[in-house]
Amino acid sequence: MEHETHDHRTDHDHRTNHDHHAGRTGHDHHAGHGGGGAASWGTAARATLHCLTGCAIGEVLGMIIGTALGWGDAPTMVLAIALAFFFGYALTLRGVLAAGLDFASAFKVALAADTLSILVMEVVDNGVLLLVPGAMDAHLDDGLFWGALAFAFLVAFLVTTPVNKWLIGRGKGHAVVHRYHR
Repeated sequence: MEHETHDHRTDHDHRTNHDHHAGRTGHDHHAGHGGGGAASWGTAARATLHCLTGCAIGEVLGMIIGTALGWGDAPTMVLAIALAFFFGYALTLRGVLAAGLDFASAFKVALAADTLSILVMEVVDNGVLLLVPGAMDAHLDDGLFWGALAFAFLVAFLVTTPVNKWLIGRGKGHAVVHRYHR
């Protein structure tokens, strides 16, 4: 990541804002976030947890709405996936907009930061739900529903974390958001 691209801050402001990260300078801090080096597992896990939070909010809300409306499995799953993307992007947008970007620029950052992570998470967790016997027929008041969903999110987290580590290590994915953290 090149510090000259920080058009909303000066280089001095950038270094000052990141000095609190374990006593590192701004340059050292970004070494683990995709400046061409390897990303840490902790950074990848935090990025994946961020993604999982948005996905979980969207999926649970989609399943509640689909169930309440008496929809079948397919339309409920489509709604849940759409809402997972919506809330995943919304969480990133909230932080990036707070850093001072206009909506169009912030939306581009959110797309770059989260699309592959959310996609992998959705494919994995919905695939797991389809494979757990009875999970798709379970109702919201059934322990199988919540247990299968928790298991699916855990598997998705474990599969998506290495993907995020790889992306961040190459300056992609969640690494594009780090320049806007304060």
